[in-house]
Amino acid sequence: MEITEVRIKLVEEPGEKLKAFCSITLDNCFVVRDLKIIEGANGLFVAMPSRRLTAHCPHCRTKNHLRACYCNQCGARLREPPIPRDAEGRERLYADIAHPINSACREMIQRKVIEAFYQERIRASQPGYVSRYEDYEEGQFEADTPQATKPSREGTSGAAGGKVPHAGPPQGPHTRSAGSTASSPRSNASAEGG
Repeated sequence: MEITEVRIKLVEEPGEKLKAFCSITLDNCFVVRDLKIIEGANGLFVAMPSRRLTAHCPHCRTKNHLRACYCNQCGARLREPPIPRDAEGRERLYADIAHPINSACREMIQRKVIEAFYQERIRASQPGYVSRYEDYEEGQFEADTPQATKPSREGTSGAAGGKVPHAGPPQGPHTRSAGSTASSPRSNASAEGG
């Protein structure tokens, strides 16, 4: 696995421990967003994207955050559920959404992200700086989609007599089209100018 891109959004709050948000792209095909770069007691570290842990309301069964006093749905007073603790005895109020499963991967992510963070701080000091973090928004990847396979947004029914033609099965690094050679997907992409 290779981290092929790192995007950083600096946080401009003096005195805050949160220094930046980050997204990483793995092998040019999978994006993980909302990593955080945090100033800890031993320097910068990367926190993985996470969600708050929840418990169900005993009356309506709606999920509520562990420390909520009242149900978000029915308004019933909630009794505080037992809060899980980690190996060091600290309360676990959040769970990682995505995370590395070994220390070598964690160290690689940390090294690449921290390096990109320092580079982004240098770019941010230049005139005309604009963060690229939000560039993953809707529509960024439309240029890669053949025009005939995209439905029109103006209400027209598309090509081929009112029907949008099927593009066929997706082509990825583990699949090949019928006429392709046995070369790697990366060499094909570079030959096509990508």
